[in-house]
Amino acid sequence: MKNAIVWFRNDLRTRDNQVLSKAVQENDRVMAFYFFDPRAFEVNQFGFKRTEKHRAQFLIETLTDLKNQLEQLNISLFIFQQQPEDVFPQFIDNLEFKIHAMYSQKEWTRNENRVTDAVKSEIKRFDVDWIELYDQFLFHPEDVPFEINDTPKIYTVFRKKCEKYVKVRPVVSVEKMSKENLVPTDTEIPSLQQLGFSRFYVPKEAAFTFKGGSKNAKRRIENYFWETENLKRYKETRNGLVGEAYSSKLSAWLANGSISARSIYHEVKRFEEEVVSNDSTYWLIFELIWRDYFKYVSLKHRDKIFQITGILDKDYEWSTNSNKIKQWIDGETEEPFVNANMLELKFSGWMSNRGRQNVASFFAKEKELDWRIGASYFESQLVDYDVHSNYGNWMYVAGVGNDPRNRKFNIQRQAERYDPQQEFQNLWLEQIIH
Repeated sequence: MKNAIVWFRNDLRTRDNQVLSKAVQENDRVMAFYFFDPRAFEVNQFGFKRTEKHRAQFLIETLTDLKNQLEQLNISLFIFQQQPEDVFPQFIDNLEFKIHAMYSQKEWTRNENRVTDAVKSEIKRFDVDWIELYDQFLFHPEDVPFEINDTPKIYTVFRKKCEKYVKVRPVVSVEKMSKENLVPTDTEIPSLQQLGFSRFYVPKEAAFTFKGGSKNAKRRIENYFWETENLKRYKETRNGLVGEAYSSKLSAWLANGSISARSIYHEVKRFEEEVVSNDSTYWLIFELIWRDYFKYVSLKHRDKIFQITGILDKDYEWSTNSNKIKQWIDGETEEPFVNANMLELKFSGWMSNRGRQNVASFFAKEKELDWRIGASYFESQLVDYDVHSNYGNWMYVAGVGNDPRNRKFNIQRQAERYDPQQEFQNLWLEQIIH
């Protein structure tokens, strides 16, 4: 009898989860694990908690949903507020049945690698197969028409090659296991307070008020694609600032893997067949490809994406002026448009795509502050934080990434163009604060 553990990381779903599907196919018994690793909530070198309250709350909601979904497949989810390398050896050693294999999504960035290496080191004395699968891409690494180290330096080249030569893989299903597979567990999902946070409320005016979990991701797609058909207007509205309708808002569920890029892609294709195929439907796929591109950039360059000189090895004079950083964080700069966006982030854990580009450009280009500090603050606050997209975008804006042109945003002109009536600025600068 073959027994396996599935270690969930940033793939918090049962639908279209290749890791889970493979484990169920290849084993007689399967148990699932998730860790609220204390290191993910520690204060980092720049003085920010790696995970702040907004993302923590979204994660709790996601795990609640995942636990229910796994139970429907007769798979138990064990949840620990400990380091995985401290738990897995005891679990493997003390079980009445032998664990033959460990399955997990393949990760490759710095913090994730450290945890993976620690676990591998601690369980190497056991005879356990380790199976890791890439499962967070639109275009699978085995299918792209280039070696990882030859990933194109320019997004457009990457996109055109992938669009021409790569077929997006189909969505995979996970078979239901027998009732005997469901084993009792007294582990529980920690509360926000147990993770070190106080309760908070997101203002009802916020553009992102959604809950975590695959069920809510599916509900959002139902609404955005099929009920309102907002997808067919995506390209025209995606630079909006106010309300939930201006963009898909799917990035938060994508970030922790409670929905896959593949399933979104295939849903867009279905929409194109049944409703309309236009620039907007393509543009959502275009953005999914950008997300993929940053993953390939980080896969190619590894820890260079966290270095101050970026992937271009460019030296700039960066400041770490604490007053300027604090003014930016608190929305107290001389630019109202920047301030409004930063207050939206602080109070809701969300910021629009347009806002992110402007506040990052202001931070790195106007104030010449160490871009990694801005990226680290985003990591702490954003409910849709994705390590590859976050650091890829910050490098890009700071002039040390994939854009050799080293552009700078004209903040006032941007505000006039995208918030001409100052609706967004008034919403956050007046209504929320006062």
